[in-house]
Amino acid sequence: MQIGLIGLQNSGKTTLFNALSEKTSEAQHQQKSEVSRAVVKVPDIRLDKLTELFKPKSKVFATLEVIDIPGLQVSDDNKVKITSDFLNRVKNNNALLHVVRQFENDSVPHPEVSINTARDIEFLETEFLLADMALIENRLEKLAKDILKLRNDQLQKEMTLFKKMQIHVEKELPLRELVLDENERKLLSGYQFLTIKPLIIGINFDENSKDEVEDFIKNIQRKFSKYPLIAIPFFAQFEYELTQLSEEEAEIFKNDFGIHESAFTRILRTSYELLGLQSFFTVGVDECRAWTIKKNMTAQDAAGVIHTDFYDRFIRAEVVQYEDYLVHGSFPKCKEAGAWRLEGKEYVVKDGDILNIRHS
Repeated sequence: MQIGLIGLQNSGKTTLFNALSEKTSEAQHQQKSEVSRAVVKVPDIRLDKLTELFKPKSKVFATLEVIDIPGLQVSDDNKVKITSDFLNRVKNNNALLHVVRQFENDSVPHPEVSINTARDIEFLETEFLLADMALIENRLEKLAKDILKLRNDQLQKEMTLFKKMQIHVEKELPLRELVLDENERKLLSGYQFLTIKPLIIGINFDENSKDEVEDFIKNIQRKFSKYPLIAIPFFAQFEYELTQLSEEEAEIFKNDFGIHESAFTRILRTSYELLGLQSFFTVGVDECRAWTIKKNMTAQDAAGVIHTDFYDRFIRAEVVQYEDYLVHGSFPKCKEAGAWRLEGKEYVVKDGDILNIRHS
């Protein structure tokens, strides 16, 4: 799964990327035309606790791929413009994190000269809506011609769906807010609509503004009250500096700053949820690992994630919920308490399940 970091130039997007990917300051001097990629560990306090209990030889986090897409710059006519190259790069991402600037720094000018968070959010959302609208209109034209020739039921269903989408985007609403059933989503699986992608707005403040953050976020959400806006405040430079410290030093630094959880953790956890992902665990003295699966996947699907051979050779899954294991402290005690159970291939795995797959 890919999360694309997007935004205007000098928004702090690449600083955040370097913090997420724990890259050194040298990475900040990349060429502006380059796309940077990093596989990022998803923090999980449950995996930390299981590792403390089992003391395994290795600990393996769930991961997400983060893509830093070059920031939008001012063109020759002194306007920020969306390029086809930018749109093509964005289309390949499963979710988007739009980094928006809310810090003053005269040595790093804003492409639009002034700082205006609402304007910057609206700019990209409007451009994405226009791109989706053009795609919908072009497809409707082609469908109308094809239906006259073929009179195909599947084409008619697609026509009905695209008209529904057209009405929605004409109201200036992103497609992610349109209710779609499973069959409609399957019809759209071959298309890369921009506003259908899960979106997080990451607002980059300077450290002196931390007392104003809560009220500012509420005001921004009120301005975009037409649809829910997921906005996460962060301090990019602060987050980056945290990654350069040891765990103990970082904890002291966070406490001094009055932060209990890094934005890094909140952004990744929110992205994980928006993508419809969850984690299950495998544990033992050799390894404790968090595995990523889609919500509503079965025990057999989860077995296939561990190893492709396990899907066909699946027999049963031993299941204990993470919270139950913490209460009882061992698998035998979970079994005595009725918290350990055997499940078949149709069992829907829950977030936090500890699984042991029995296979032939």
